[in-house]
Amino acid sequence: MIKAKIKRAEKLKDIVAKLKTQGKKIVFTNGCFDIIHYGHVKYLEEAREKGDILIVAVNSTASVKRIKGSSRPIISERDRAGVIAALQSVDFVTVFNESTPLNLIKKLKPDILIKGSDWKTGSIVGADILKKYGGKVLKAKFLKDYSTSKIIEKIVKKNIL
Repeated sequence: MIKAKIKRAEKLKDIVAKLKTQGKKIVFTNGCFDIIHYGHVKYLEEAREKGDILIVAVNSTASVKRIKGSSRPIISERDRAGVIAALQSVDFVTVFNESTPLNLIKKLKPDILIKGSDWKTGSIVGADILKKYGGKVLKAKFLKDYSTSKIIEKIVKKNIL
């Protein structure tokens, strides 16, 4: 079941096209999702409530390293994608190698793009594309006390390793 949810971008493009002909509303979000925590789970549940199908694009290992630095990610892209795919709220997962999901958004043309409320509207990658074809850009509630970086800091501070 988990493996069946993880798709390459080209296959996902075909699936999305078919789902749209069935009148399904496609929701898209993305992130590194390194060390999955409660904040991620709640965010993805809220995103799923905005439409019929939730697609989550997970940054590849190389992409995370460019964004977060050489010590990240902690969890491999394969395992991060697998954990996200295991969530009931998630319909499909894809991994992307670029620093942003812009090309993926252009390819899939989701109806709704959702990011956390910690993102400034002007900095949400792909927002301008969605607006051009009538898509919506929404923000999900951000749980401020949950973050992978804070979890890592806590582990280091407690000298657990």
